[in-house]
Amino acid sequence: MSSSSVRVRLAYGEDGMEVDLPRDRTTVVEPTFARAAEDERAMLRRALREPVAGPPLRELVSPGQSVAIAICDGTRPQPRHLMVPAVLEELDGVVDLDDVVILVATGTHRGNTDAELRAMLGDDVADAVRVVNHDARDGSSLVSLGRHGDGVPVLLNRLWVEADVRVTTGFVEPHFFAGFSGGPKLAVPGLAGLETVLTLHDARRIGHPGATWAVCEGNPVHDDIRAVVAAVGRVDFALDVVLNREQRVVEAFGGSLFEMHAAAREAARRLAMRPVPCRFDVVVTTNAGFPLDQNLYQAVKGMSAGATVAKPGGTIVCAAECRDGFPDHGSYREVLASEPSPEALLAAISAREQTVPDQWQVQIQAKVQTQARVVMRTSYLSEAALAAAHLGHTDDVEHTVLAALHAAGPDARVCVLPEGPQTIPYVAASDQLLAR
Repeated sequence: MSSSSVRVRLAYGEDGMEVDLPRDRTTVVEPTFARAAEDERAMLRRALREPVAGPPLRELVSPGQSVAIAICDGTRPQPRHLMVPAVLEELDGVVDLDDVVILVATGTHRGNTDAELRAMLGDDVADAVRVVNHDARDGSSLVSLGRHGDGVPVLLNRLWVEADVRVTTGFVEPHFFAGFSGGPKLAVPGLAGLETVLTLHDARRIGHPGATWAVCEGNPVHDDIRAVVAAVGRVDFALDVVLNREQRVVEAFGGSLFEMHAAAREAARRLAMRPVPCRFDVVVTTNAGFPLDQNLYQAVKGMSAGATVAKPGGTIVCAAECRDGFPDHGSYREVLASEPSPEALLAAISAREQTVPDQWQVQIQAKVQTQARVVMRTSYLSEAALAAAHLGHTDDVEHTVLAALHAAGPDARVCVLPEGPQTIPYVAASDQLLAR
């Protein structure tokens, strides 16, 4: 590496990737580094016993009651191996483990395999407690609970609805159309039926300007999620954490759902939101490495993060390993290839009367692609496969960036988001994201 270059490590798969970029033309935007708690387990216990609002978890349960615990699926870096045992320890001596079920809040994602569940939870938990993958498409596992919010038909997981005590566990970070992850999203859409998810993710809601990073109030997606959970998705206790870039626990929050989530969001905002002085000709982004960059579907988040500061007509280079491909399950790949251009995709989505699975991810990706040229660096998707999704392909991030800078002119600059959507940049002059 020459003195005129800066070396940046991109979060890519499990091992990362290093690139050398011109020092005088590169701005690197990373999350505020925060040290992990010295004793993460103790921090979790404290959140369970000293909640932000409401009673401690142990005071909410009685002998003989059934308990459902919601967890994130395998595409999320939730420290389930710490959080679930912490919850079970609080229940010890009050609730029998035979009366506890762990529900994997898959939303519309595939269920996790036994091997994946053991890696996520540890063998001790997997062997001692019933673990069930939620299936949004299995009508027999769902309960219809009427319409709530802005006309949302609500179907929820039967085991969740019938449990005496419901506990969510998750982690909070900015989300590209729901504002923030964690909190009520573990119940809805995490444990919701397909019709509910499709309605919450329809073109009208996703296309609303308030459906974006770090915005909850006034965001039609998050507004309806909260409305549904408040009406019928009851959460008795919620436990969320904020993670650093090493996916270690920095802060933990427990208690009544909405008060807890508001406190966790503010902590996540401080760590993840970063001002920049202007938009950039080129943006290099990632999807924060494994497990978040397992497929192209998830990598849309990294593209969307880059789009917040990319100039119209600029270039976004997204490095995501995509070991699980598009993936092949679901309709994402089919919908992406159904129209000849991103503009045509947006027009077709707007014209549809009914939302189809994965349409929301396609809608956001197409919106990004109408703003900037998107080039992917992956290890598992071919140039032809990416072209069918209206995406460019590169094997050399450095070369692609330099070529894009050269084409944009001598004053062109590049912004690098090494952790992708773990850092959400915003143009300081507007403060649009932080204002909501």
